[in-house]
Amino acid sequence: MAVKHAEIAERLQAIRELSDLTPAQLAERISMDEKEYLAYESGTKDIPVSVLSKVCNALEVGMTELLTGDAPKLHNYSFVKKGKGLEVDRNIGYKHYNLAFKFANRKIEPLLVIVDPEEGEEMHLNSHQGQEYHYCLEGRFLFQLQDHQMVVEPGDSVYFDSHYPHGMMALDGKPAKILVIVI
Repeated sequence: MAVKHAEIAERLQAIRELSDLTPAQLAERISMDEKEYLAYESGTKDIPVSVLSKVCNALEVGMTELLTGDAPKLHNYSFVKKGKGLEVDRNIGYKHYNLAFKFANRKIEPLLVIVDPEEGEEMHLNSHQGQEYHYCLEGRFLFQLQDHQMVVEPGDSVYFDSHYPHGMMALDGKPAKILVIVI
């Protein structure tokens, strides 16, 4: 199942309204300009995972609930077959698959991220609270954390404080497949 960013935007607005918050109040809670927040909520701008994470924390709602409208129900374990992660259609160049979307009260967000090669594109950096772990499964990618860049190859991993600006770009004209754990 693929979740489109327009559907996420609709749920975001509904959950915000149910929480009795104005757009300005929620934008302030997630340290964002109200105009930028409204672009996400209206569906005119793709919502980065970092913003989704901040919104979930501010609204005290789980990521699965915001993404799908359904609350996860599993408490013992969650088994997700290959290719059956919850696809989140957020932005061009990245495919995100949530690998634990069925498990309630998660402490981490494990994601399979596929970064498509984009020749001549500038790397987009984002930041958010928490920490991240990236493990390269296939392909190679350029990883940037603040001003430091490194080439990450299969078997390499990076663990970092995600409040620092970070981003990645596939290399060699091939997609990079990465296990990403957001804490």
